[in-house]
Amino acid sequence: MPLLWLPVWLALAVSVASLAWMAHRTKSPSSQPQQRALSALQAPSGGGQPGRQVASAALSAIFTPQVLRWKPQILRWSRVHALDPNLIAVVMQIESCGDPTAVSPAGALGLFQVMPYHFEEGEDPLDPDTNARRGLAYLARSLDLSQGDAGLALAGYNGGHGVIGRAVSSWPQETRRYMAWGTAILSDIQQGKAVSPALLRWLEAGGAGLCARAAAVRLP
Repeated sequence: MPLLWLPVWLALAVSVASLAWMAHRTKSPSSQPQQRALSALQAPSGGGQPGRQVASAALSAIFTPQVLRWKPQILRWSRVHALDPNLIAVVMQIESCGDPTAVSPAGALGLFQVMPYHFEEGEDPLDPDTNARRGLAYLARSLDLSQGDAGLALAGYNGGHGVIGRAVSSWPQETRRYMAWGTAILSDIQQGKAVSPALLRWLEAGGAGLCARAAAVRLP
């Protein structure tokens, strides 16, 4: 039975338990600095702008089921916006855990938690393709402004493009945490881990509630 059809509390428990069991059984590679581990994302082979997706980029399986159910769309969006699909999935994971109906207290909307002023009149902010188009255009610009640095691009997505040129000490705490979670998950992917310890910590720190709400949403 698909995990999405289970009761919300049971679906969440199974997701977390499965990830924890795999982490226990999986031998992790030697730890490396995150900057080094992210080098493949920031400077892909084959030319093109730093941090941009290579044609053969694949989506990691470490993400939660609520995000992985968007895999076809993530791969399509990655081609349209020339972004690594794992960077897209990290943003979706942290922002909404794959809930297209998510609305934050600050008014951010949809899969990528895009603020209303980014949409044009007549657009549906909760339509996944529309939400991705606006959110990922902002992410792509953030990556360009950061010269392909994935961590700075994540900070720019959360805190606004203006933070990219400022000292980290001046950033809001939320933006620092956002960059830390995102780069840690990307580092686990770059190291080839079958399970992301960073993602497990994110779930334990409060992400589990976000994913529980996402699990309750049936997709068309």
